[in-house]
Amino acid sequence: MNYFLIAHNILRWAVLLFGLWTLLNALTGVFSKRSFTAGDNRTNLLFMTFCDIQLLIGLVLYFNGMWFDRVKSSMGEVMKNPMERFFAVEHALMMIIAWLLVHIGRSMVKRSGIDAQKHKRSLIYFGLAIVIIIAMIPWPFKAAGIARQWFPQF
Repeated sequence: MNYFLIAHNILRWAVLLFGLWTLLNALTGVFSKRSFTAGDNRTNLLFMTFCDIQLLIGLVLYFNGMWFDRVKSSMGEVMKNPMERFFAVEHALMMIIAWLLVHIGRSMVKRSGIDAQKHKRSLIYFGLAIVIIIAMIPWPFKAAGIARQWFPQF
């Protein structure tokens, strides 16, 4: 049983929860013109923290699993197979981009002096990140071979 894969599957729910919560805080902050609170800061910090943990587990899975070996041995074959391409290239690359957006967004929010600007930057950076994350999760309704269950089977 691959415990890293199970943890990676379960942790996506924490990433999604805090990502959507951060996005909701940013939306309400922008539209209601409310101040940026310690709760807003804590929520986007938790979103970033869970993204960091998720990335670390994902990198362990990538480099200790078959995907990196497949890319090293026959990248052309990987690119021809939609399932292999998704996990070996698309999922990994886009999740790293989402992770970068979360970190850049957090830094930009911390540097902003104006509450309205903090909410707008949160909305832009974290919003883009959550869209990428949602698009690149191997949901059960994705194509055969890519689709994964909602929750891991123990």
